[in-house]
Amino acid sequence: MTNDQTKQTALDAFIARKAEIDEMLARLQALSDEHFNVAPDEVHWGHVGDIAWTAEQLRGITDRAFGEGEYAE
Repeated sequence: MTNDQTKQTALDAFIARKAEIDEMLARLQALSDEHFNVAPDEVHWGHVGDIAWTAEQLRGITDRAFGEGEYAE
């Protein structure tokens, strides 16, 4: 495989992964818009724990992406 072919293969893989991320972000945004499918009068501490876990996972992702938190230089 030539260097140009390797670069194209990497680019194709990168674009495919980006498309996956875009789809996941759109789904998460839609779920957030629906308050994570929890009606305000039904919220309990289990929901708080679930959304806190989600926030922690996303914080790790955004910290890495933006060089913040444990990834700050």
